Order: sequence, then structure tokens, then C-alpha cells
Amino acid sequence: MMFRKSAITLALLSTVSMPLSVTAEENVNDDASNTANEALVERLQIIGHGDRLRTEAGSATLIGEVELEKFKFDDINRILYSVPGVNIREEDGFGLRPNIGFRGATPERSKKITIMEDGVLIGPAPYSAPAAYYFPMTNKMTSIEVFKGPAATKYGPNTVAGALNMTTRQVPEDSEGQIEVAAGNFGFGKVQAHYGNTIGRFGFVIDAVHLQSIGFKELDGGGDTGFDKNDVMAKFSYDLSSDSLNQLVSVKLGYSSETSDETYLGLTDDDFGASPNRRYVASQKDLMDWDHQQVQFTHFIGNDTFDVTTHVYRNDFSRSWFKLNGFKGGLVNADVQEVLANPYDDANFPFYQVLTGQRDSVEEYEKIILGDNYREYYSQGIQSEFHYALNLFGFDHKLNGGVRFHQDQIQRFHTEDAFIMQSAQLISDGSDTVATTTNLEESDAISVFLQDTLTFDKLALTFGVRGEFIDSYYQNKKPGQEGDWLKKSTQIWLPSVSGFYTITDSFGLLFGVHEGFIPTSPQESPEIDVENSISYEFGTRFNNGHTQFEAVAFFNDYENLKESCSFSAASSCGDSLDQEFNGGEVDVYGLELSTSHSFNVTDSIELPLSLVYTYSHGEFKSDFSSDFPMWGDITAGDELPYLPEHQASLTIGLVGDVWEFNVISRYVGDMLEASGENVTLSGVSTNSLVTVDLAASYDLDTLGKVYIKVDNVTDNQEITSRRPYGARPSKPQMVQVGYQYSF
Repeated sequence: MMFRKSAITLALLSTVSMPLSVTAEENVNDDASNTANEALVERLQIIGHGDRLRTEAGSATLIGEVELEKFKFDDINRILYSVPGVNIREEDGFGLRPNIGFRGATPERSKKITIMEDGVLIGPAPYSAPAAYYFPMTNKMTSIEVFKGPAATKYGPNTVAGALNMTTRQVPEDSEGQIEVAAGNFGFGKVQAHYGNTIGRFGFVIDAVHLQSIGFKELDGGGDTGFDKNDVMAKFSYDLSSDSLNQLVSVKLGYSSETSDETYLGLTDDDFGASPNRRYVASQKDLMDWDHQQVQFTHFIGNDTFDVTTHVYRNDFSRSWFKLNGFKGGLVNADVQEVLANPYDDANFPFYQVLTGQRDSVEEYEKIILGDNYREYYSQGIQSEFHYALNLFGFDHKLNGGVRFHQDQIQRFHTEDAFIMQSAQLISDGSDTVATTTNLEESDAISVFLQDTLTFDKLALTFGVRGEFIDSYYQNKKPGQEGDWLKKSTQIWLPSVSGFYTITDSFGLLFGVHEGFIPTSPQESPEIDVENSISYEFGTRFNNGHTQFEAVAFFNDYENLKESCSFSAASSCGDSLDQEFNGGEVDVYGLELSTSHSFNVTDSIELPLSLVYTYSHGEFKSDFSSDFPMWGDITAGDELPYLPEHQASLTIGLVGDVWEFNVISRYVGDMLEASGENVTLSGVSTNSLVTVDLAASYDLDTLGKVYIKVDNVTDNQEITSRRPYGARPSKPQMVQVGYQYSF
């Protein structure tokens, strides 16, 4: 096992340099190189072609820098609400730890989707522990890409739902920089600055962000409920291009950190109705503290017909998550989720009073347990991808393939301490800290993919296959319970076929079928099946330069749905913590619509409009009973939790020569908190939610730009979920005023 402790093991890899990940880094000064770079950009830019019809097969959405600048969102949830087919369970109101799913996949900690930054896996341990407790700051992103269906096949490991890629700031061709400062209510503050330049063949960019807030929740007895976040990134590139060959090397370095006074503890429904932003005193010591480092080396080489992009990467992430775990138990065992769901039950009421500080802890079983879930992660690897265009047997072929070798690891060092509630303060009971979980999970994975796009007149067909070959390892390292290494291997081939038929220069049809896969965690028994599905989609796309429209119907046929029990998902889970469960066959289907058009009100004023709508439905196909707290006793036809049937967003803007005004209104339908019977929250749903955000800016020419933005204009708050412990609110009205100066 010693070889897994070494530095990055060299090999080649699959998942990609994503479309925009290197496009601005191939900056050279001579005209020949610039022309070659433009061709490279065109090759890599698979979505977002502007005013012409996109002919790529599969469902793909690009949110570019102009769109991101409109509302200056700091929250990835608010950005992705405008992408069709995305389902989200909000948790903290700021998007610190987002829960994102695509096409009905469980949104919990975004673990069912593949998350990338600049084309490289960015989750703490994407194979061993994919729950995204680290998520990159959206402030440093210049584009966000969402891939679903066959379009996501090459972006594994998780290919059931889709992939999300976020592109950081590019090295500019010339001297370019900006300083931005903003302030708002709830003690919000933002400072961001970037500067870059290309001098001869050497280029660089540095981007730094600081965000802070004292939080919108009101802790009983006082105290902050907010966060401080920092992110610093530097990119350096050197152009080695010649007249006949483009070649670039670049290095990206990054460091980020967060300290947040966040909690898993929510409210009873009655307390939410009286004061949705209240926080019980039992959460007064809850704290998340993490830091993340990354290094990425990229090499690109290519010409007009062939190119290869290779990334070598390493990410390190450590976190301490000190939070309320529950009650000590013993003679009486009380589950916090059950206490808050039924607080006035005779057995639950004393525990509710302890949580709220109305009553001191009297009995041993009324002591409150706070746990420190300390974890260390690393993720490292090397990946290479090629594109090659050729004519073979009378057909034009576009070959795209790659290979990746990846290693990741999580080490858990979980402990618990007992506290007494006394005079509305948590006081240590003086007992020793108890080690609860000490283990290690690790994965070595080789993945390959190959796609061939053949053109038959107006029809382009893409045939693809992805292979995942995973060796995983688990060891219990808790003192006195040390175990042997548990080893297992997973091998799977995932085929796909998709196509686009161009009917006219502005209209066409798309279709596709692919097999999706999500591996089990290293500690799970081989008896737990991998998640596996066959997904189908059919749609149409229109773009005449002024109006864009896309409609895609999808159907995901799950052979087996898999879920895992965690604190964030379904309360403490008891002895089932981190255990995975089989859900059997499930069907998820729906319709995704998106359209946009820009009207010319006058010669100098435009009125852009866009509408996005998603219909989704998911249901179990068999009867079974499960200990998983989101399922319970399932009857065929029961719907999936946290999947709204209807979602929509409407964006309206007015754009003048030096000013801009935009409003976005979002609707998210109600969602089930649990699917079956005989579990806490059976039959309980969230309420539908309508949110309106606005942003306005005015360009002061050489003096910079000022802006104002208001999130949740109507100050409408609803329960976004009752997990893990009680009702949690959406963000209240938040006003922000900012200034940008470019140089």
C-alpha cells in the first residue's frame, strides 16, 4: 500500500480539458500564432457559439461571463436555477455547501454529478468520497458549463446525471485588471481584484477574492451566523508555438479557505412560522473551518487537424466540521430530527426545551453531543485528451478520446464531546473526548473514453464508449478496532450514441442514448450494487441569430438507484451512518425548455428576454422496505424526494448604452421530504417558492461602474428543506451596492 502515499503517479487521463479551460491561455504575439489560436478556440468551444445554430449532440448549457456579470451572484444555486433540468436542495442560503442534482439525481452534497474546474475533477475525493463539502467560489468563474445526457459521457466518473464545469479567469492577451468592492446588509462585504498580462511569450493572471457576512440567522443569545471566505489563484503560461504547431505550457496555483458559523440544526415548523431566521442556542458552538490548495500543470500541442491537451493536477483539502450531532442517549434515545418534527409529543418536548435553552440538561441522556468531523482529502492525477479530424472511407470523422489515471483519498478523524445545557449556554461536562470514526478510504482509477463523430450530409452521429477501472481500499483505523484492508475492484464499459440532424441553417433535431454509472464507496460491501441507468433524450434546437429555443425530453431508466446515509442527508442515521442502500428500479422523466429573444426598443435600448422551464417526475418501480431515512417503506409509484415537478425562471432586462437593468423571477415547486412511509417526515413536503432578484448597473466610463443588486426583492421566505435537523429557510431580502474599476 505504500505506493499510494507517493506524489502524483504519471499516466494519462480521460475527462478533458473543457471547452474554455485553455482558450485564452494560448496567447502569442505573432499573427500566425494568433490565427492558429483562433482555430484552437473554435475547436475547443463545443457550446456557446453565439448567433449560430449549435450542432453538437446532447444537452449542454453555457453561462458565459456576460450572463454571470448581470446579477453578480455569489451563490452557485442562484446561477444554476436558470439551467433547465437542474434540481437543488438549498441548505444555508448562501450556497456554501450546495446540493445539486441533474434530471432527478439526488442533490445531496452534489455527489451524483461530476464537478470540474478548468476541466479537472475538483471534488475533495471524487471516487472515494464524492460529497462536495468543498465547492469553488463562483466569483472567480468566467463561465459555467452544464452537460446532461450523452454530452456528459466523457466527463466521468459520475455519468448517470451529468457534469458541471467551471472555468476560471484566463490569461489575457494584453494588460488587463479590475478591482471590485461591495457591501450590503447582514454585514456582507466583498473585495475582489485581478490583473494579468502577456509579455512576449510569457503570460500571467492573478485573481483574489474575499467574501464575508455576519449571517442572516439570529442566534438565540446573540452571536455571528455568517462566514469568511478567501480565494487566491495565479496562472502562468509560456507559449512555445511555431509557424506550423501551436504549443503552450501553463501552471495554475490556488489557495482558498472558509470559516463559517454554520449548523445542521434547523427549526420546528411552528418556530419557523414565527421567526424563520431564528437559530436555537444549542447550535452556538457550530463551526466549519476548511482550507484547500491546488496545483495544475497543463500542456497543449496541436495544429489544424490534431491536438492534445494534458493536465497534471493535485488538490488537497482539510476540514473541521464542529457541530451538534444529537443527544447522548442511553436510557432514553432521542433523535433530533424526530424531536423537531414532533416537538410537542410528551417524550420529545423536554429535549426540544433543551435545544432551545428553555430547560437545563438534567439527565445524562439529555446531554448534547457535539462532534468534530475532521477529515483530510487529496485528489491527484494526470489526464490527456486528443481531437483528430480526418476523412476515412468517404466520411468525415472527428475523433475525440482520452485517458486518465486518478488517485484520491479521505481520512476521517471524527470525535465527540458531551455538553450540558445550563442557563442557555453549552458547557462541557468535563468528560474526555471520544473517538468515534477513524478510517481511510482510497481509490485508484483508470478511465478511458473514445468518441467518433461521423457526418452524413445533414446528419452527424457520435458513437462513444467510456471505461472505468477502479481499485478501492478501506481500512478501519479506530484504536482497538483496527481492521485489515478491504479491497475491491470495479470495471465497467459505458456505451453511448447521439446525433444531430440539421434541417435548416437555424433548426435541427438532437437525440441520444447512453449508459450511466456511479460507483460505490470503498468501504461498501460488494453486495451494494453500483448505480446504473440507461438514459434517453430527444429534442430540437433553433437559433436564427435573434431567437434561440431548445426543447429536450429525457427518460432515465435506473436499473438500480443507490443512496447513502449521512448527517447532511437524513439525520444521524444511527448505526447506518455512511452506509449505502439499494433502491432498485426507478424511472425519471421530464421535459426541459429554454428560449431567449432580444427586442430593440429603440436604437440604443434593448430588451432581452429568456425563459427556462423544467418538468420532472421520478418514481420507484417496486415495493421494498429500507432503513434509509429518506425512503422507509416504499410502494411502487412513490415519488423521489427533493425533486420538484415544475420549475421555471423568467429573466427580463433593459440595456442602454451606459446602463443596464435586469430582473429574474424563479419558481420552484414543492418537494417531498421523504418518499415512503414509517420514517420521520413521511408525507411532508416543502412549499413552492417564488423568488425575484434584480440588478442594475451604470457605467461611469473612465471612472468605473457602480451597481446595486437585490436578492429576494419581495422578502419571501419558505422552508427549503427539513434536513438534517428541522426546517431551514431560504435567504431573506439582501441588498448589495458595489463598485468596479477596470484598468
